[in-house]
Amino acid sequence: MYAGGQQPIFILKEGTTRSRGRGAQSNNIAAAKAVSDAVRSTLGPKGMDKMMVDSMGDVVITNDGATILKEMDIEHPAAKMIIEVAKTQEQHCYDGTTTAVVIAGELLKRSEDLIEQNVHPTVICEGFRLAAERAISILEAHGISTGENVQMLHEVAKTALTGKSAGAVKSFLADICVNAVQAVGVEEGDRRVVDLDDIKVEKKQGGSIKDSSLVDGIILDKERVHSGMPRSLDSAKVALINSAIEVKKTEVDAKIQITDPTQLASFLEEEENYLRGLVEKIQNAGANVVICQKGIDDLAQHYMAKAGLFAIRRAKKSDMEALSKATGGRIVTNLDDLSSSDLGFANRVEERKIGDSDMTFITGCTEAKSVSVLLRGGTDHVVDEIRRAFDDAVGVVSVAWEDGMVLTGGGSVMAALSRELRTFAEGIGGREQMAIEAFASALEVIPRTLAENAGLDPVNTIIELRKSHSDGDSHSGINVDDGGVKNMLEANVLEPLRVVEQAIQSATETAVMILRIDDVISSKSVSMQDMGEGFDM
Repeated sequence: MYAGGQQPIFILKEGTTRSRGRGAQSNNIAAAKAVSDAVRSTLGPKGMDKMMVDSMGDVVITNDGATILKEMDIEHPAAKMIIEVAKTQEQHCYDGTTTAVVIAGELLKRSEDLIEQNVHPTVICEGFRLAAERAISILEAHGISTGENVQMLHEVAKTALTGKSAGAVKSFLADICVNAVQAVGVEEGDRRVVDLDDIKVEKKQGGSIKDSSLVDGIILDKERVHSGMPRSLDSAKVALINSAIEVKKTEVDAKIQITDPTQLASFLEEEENYLRGLVEKIQNAGANVVICQKGIDDLAQHYMAKAGLFAIRRAKKSDMEALSKATGGRIVTNLDDLSSSDLGFANRVEERKIGDSDMTFITGCTEAKSVSVLLRGGTDHVVDEIRRAFDDAVGVVSVAWEDGMVLTGGGSVMAALSRELRTFAEGIGGREQMAIEAFASALEVIPRTLAENAGLDPVNTIIELRKSHSDGDSHSGINVDDGGVKNMLEANVLEPLRVVEQAIQSATETAVMILRIDDVISSKSVSMQDMGEGFDM
């Protein structure tokens, strides 16, 4: 930098690179579009999977947008902002990550065309904001109330599972999702709340997906501590203990000198009596099942086995809390305080061989507010993908159950929004009108991508879709199986309103943020050099 023709004054540190103006905007938009294009082929029922291989050689095979973007090692800051869209969508709605990212990429692509027509980025941002607000308000009008219709929740789950590895058994898994959500859902006045942490998911390789099951209780990936204990118990009274069933160590350093063998014998006898006393306290409370968060001494295990107790040690804290909700028992820290009122109840506790390991099933819990799902699959990769598909499905069912509002899928809502936003744009003066029209066109990327991924002609399909909507069928969407369009309400393709609303909001906010950047200053010259190069992925 020069001051008055004199020698240069260096403000930025050596090695710092700077990209500004149209160049900076083009680079940022190119990076964001590249991320969007990377996941675009995974969208919809006919979407393809991606195989991600990390530096350690670990393989992940998935078509879940959030997982793909999380596994990708991305350097560009604008591209990272697009990944944040997927993370936000995943946290709030559990599904719709690919939709949100594809919309964000398309908004930036359309805005680049406007910038070339000399429309200022701030005008585009204002138009996008107006369009997003209008789109959200229109969404409410297109919402369909679920009421007490459980079948609608089934269809929401099946829609989320369509196109995933679990698509072949979507009806079976949808049943598990809906039953799990209804078991743990709580109605607080006129509000409904689902805590998905109350649905504990265990996955085990081996068997088929159809071997998956919902348990009205808790599954622990643990086995009983002693082979002499019973493998199963009926009418189980469960003690949840958060202290070690061992001889306590002193808090201070102390040495005990033993000079006589009889002293040693009495010392060991005292230890035995202490441990026997702990087991008797558990028995006196009426418990026949012990779940301990800490350790259980070998001698205590022996006494428990003799007494016919079923015991598990080193259970996770989350498992203890889930057991408390499922069985109705209280977690006790001091065994002296254990009483019959602290015990939980389960119809049956048994150890079963699942795959190559033993697992404990605590089932038949009356009014269980915490349940477990056991997912099975042929290989680790299959089980992992089933888990991701199940998480998405149970998440959207919980959202639909909480909000009580759903929308038709298959690109029908996006086509309806696009049509209504074009009408809205005509009433807006100035160049913002161009931005709103660009926003309306960008929303059509969803039905167009669904058509492309299904091998249909995107141009003919979009024309047919527009005609169907102009004829008054606002639920008309892409028929990926037979081509053309069909009524998505009749086809039972449904998704929660919150998913679409969040996708539009997140995509718009991120696109606006990237558009407002006209200067990128980076202290890492390598990454800036990469920014100026191609973004092929």
